[in-house]
Amino acid sequence: MPNTERFPLALAHTAATLYYLQDATQAEIAERIGTSRATVSRLLREARERGLVRIEVLPLPVEDPGDLADRLREALGLEQVRLCPPTTAAHVAEAVSPTVSTVLTEVGLSAGDVLLVSSGRTVYEIAQRELPALPGVLVAPMVGGQDEPEAWYQTNEITRRIAAGVGGSPRFCYAPAFPARALRSSLAADPGFRRFTQLWSDARCALMGVGAPPLQRESIPGFVPTGEEPLQTAVGDVASRFYDANGTEVSYEGADRLVAIPLEVLREVPVRIAVAYGAVKVPSVVAGARGGYFTHLVTDPSTASGLLASLEEEP
Repeated sequence: MPNTERFPLALAHTAATLYYLQDATQAEIAERIGTSRATVSRLLREARERGLVRIEVLPLPVEDPGDLADRLREALGLEQVRLCPPTTAAHVAEAVSPTVSTVLTEVGLSAGDVLLVSSGRTVYEIAQRELPALPGVLVAPMVGGQDEPEAWYQTNEITRRIAAGVGGSPRFCYAPAFPARALRSSLAADPGFRRFTQLWSDARCALMGVGAPPLQRESIPGFVPTGEEPLQTAVGDVASRFYDANGTEVSYEGADRLVAIPLEVLREVPVRIAVAYGAVKVPSVVAGARGGYFTHLVTDPSTASGLLASLEEEP
């Protein structure tokens, strides 16, 4: 039979007051009321059960988003970090898109300015959503077309969608991302192709996703030789240009054939907006910032916290 003995309510109240409000130990309470520590423990439990004590566990404090963004901006050495509202992992794409639109609006692009866009799932998701009005802006891809089934690798289609969304004019790249060597030589001599690549040098703004380490990617363009030893050291990429943890470009056999903006040209674009989120992107973003490939970062608070934690752990 369970022990159904109940203590006087006043005695349980006294024990609870001493323990919870006056920070007395159970031994001190036992001495004061003339009983054992075991009895004091039962008194405290009964005080909780009879509603004399309410214990509330509060959520962890949420860091101020503005302070978090400023700390991350300084740690990465960027001009700006913008955070989207907190959200679940499944809805980050929807959350970051309005923030990207705000950043693009603040750039102040005018008719005739060139906006470069990368391929990849992140920019593809942004292209599906509402974008700011940038009438007359020229939108061009940062990498050539890719013979891949995934829609987020269709660079000209992403360019067309973004141009339509901002009210701009698309400029397409009619060349594969990884042509055969003979075709690559022919393209280099083609006046139309040279006019297109001049847009990379003339650009005022670039909007890009940041690729995860190639060996951790769910999908990657088929032309990327992930089995080659140089790419074993890669931690990320922008526009299919891979780099290591120091932000130094990682080359591989045939990389000179790649039709994509050279990283040294990308660094000269005045405003370079990277959009990245998720724990797997943390080393990619850190290294990309070190390489100077972007000046602005749009991410979510969870990824921002992960980036700061990673930087604080470094020697």
